[in-house]
Amino acid sequence: MSIFLSCKNDTLSKEPLKMVLASKNEKIKKVIDSLENHELQIVFSQIDRKENEIIFTDYEFQVNDSIYFYPASTVKFPTAVLALEKLNTIDTLNLDTRFYVEGDSVETTFRNAISEIFSVSDNQANNRMVEFLGQDAINKSLKSKGISNFRLAHRLGYHTDDMATKPLIIYLNDSTTAVLNGTTNTFAESLELQGTEKGKGYYQNDELINEPFDFGLKNYYPITSQHEVLKRVIFPENYEKEKQFNLSGAQSAQLLKSMHTVPRKVGYDGATYYDGYCKFFMYGDSKETIPEHIKIYNKVGFAYGTLTDCAYIIDTKNNVEFMLTATILVNKDQIFNDDNYEYETVGIPFLAELGRQLYAHELKRSNK
Repeated sequence: MSIFLSCKNDTLSKEPLKMVLASKNEKIKKVIDSLENHELQIVFSQIDRKENEIIFTDYEFQVNDSIYFYPASTVKFPTAVLALEKLNTIDTLNLDTRFYVEGDSVETTFRNAISEIFSVSDNQANNRMVEFLGQDAINKSLKSKGISNFRLAHRLGYHTDDMATKPLIIYLNDSTTAVLNGTTNTFAESLELQGTEKGKGYYQNDELINEPFDFGLKNYYPITSQHEVLKRVIFPENYEKEKQFNLSGAQSAQLLKSMHTVPRKVGYDGATYYDGYCKFFMYGDSKETIPEHIKIYNKVGFAYGTLTDCAYIIDTKNNVEFMLTATILVNKDQIFNDDNYEYETVGIPFLAELGRQLYAHELKRSNK
């Protein structure tokens, strides 16, 4: 087994990611001992503050943007951010504007949609933001901010070949509405990346197809891009103006609140949507309550046997903060769409333990 790790330090004691991945803990060891099955990629950023300067020390494990993994709901993060940014370009809209998508029976607000995207990773809330923005606009906006390795090709939760977004019906007040027209978007071309064909079979309409599952026309969002979007949201001052997201103070505050707020705090049943439901790192494999002094600003994705989390974790009580993005495939039988994935037994326990051990390392470092 070969392990690739890139970091700035040479000694084992100064390589936190390498130390953690060498752990004898079974939750880590089970994955590392069968690394060829898991398409594991990790980026870990230590954060140091010196006066007004924020310094990142980045460590990588098997990171390769040209090797494809399915990003699932992680694409909701940039979509949510760009929806907030677009609100600034339309005078009649704000976070609390009520609207519905043409043909949809659900009325909502932009504030509620953003909250649902992060608290329980709601697909329909995300798709409403896609209708608001359009795929082409999302792709173009991210590229203009220096995030070129990204492609949104489809909505989430259902398949459609329709590249036209639907109009939004906007409430200007209680009795007056306006129509925000949809857009026609570009059809996706097949991705020219390694690993877009996966496994040995897949189910389609309850029939097993004995050939690899082709992800070539699906969304693309590698972990380096996820990590960069998160840095721009949490630490915008580290970037030139044109690389930042154009958000107001109120929008930034709402976005950050939505990112760390656990489901029970916005009205969801805590037994079903426990604190770690969409917080894989540190708490994903437990039902315990996340302490108030620990906040996890993140977006997870899970589909087709792939689990991904991109998080900024801060412990205000113990002066610990770091960023961590990781993706792992857990599909032992190599059959897709059979709902037989090792999320609970392998993937989430690995990501949770990875987060805990890196947190413990940073806690020790902060106490020196």
